[in-house]
Amino acid sequence: MYKIGDTVVYGTEGICEVTDITLMSFGGDKSQYYILTPISKRQNTIYAPVNNEKIKKRMRSILTSDEARKLIDSLPIEPMEWVENSHERQDVFKNVLLCGSPEEVFSMLTSLYKKQNEQEKINKKLHASDERFMRDGERMLFSELAYALNTDVNEIVKEVFLNLKS
Repeated sequence: MYKIGDTVVYGTEGICEVTDITLMSFGGDKSQYYILTPISKRQNTIYAPVNNEKIKKRMRSILTSDEARKLIDSLPIEPMEWVENSHERQDVFKNVLLCGSPEEVFSMLTSLYKKQNEQEKINKKLHASDERFMRDGERMLFSELAYALNTDVNEIVKEVFLNLKS
């Protein structure tokens, strides 16, 4: 269980602070809820039930600086297997963004970068949904790495792409 003041990653919302844990009633049932405040959107509030298994899968502790450094140093990460059916691929990518580890997100991104390069060679673009998943994955992962390493997202982007090219 997380504590007030903990910093977590919550699904596609990204980095959030646990600002409160309180008993609330939604739909007549009383349960404990995490009150989460996204770091990038302080005006937003997320209510996440403490004992909901689906929610628990979407919420994890943020990387430590050592874990972030180790992840960047381990690049490039093997791409995930490309799913040809676009609807099935969207389901896989959505699940990775919602519940995946940072390594799984990097694997998804590596797969998308590889596909993007293949498409560019034949003067084509990625499917619009694939581009959206790539942007969302980069935003989520790069902001977490920057937060963990106490640096700017642009510095992380430079370092990641340097490591991917080597």
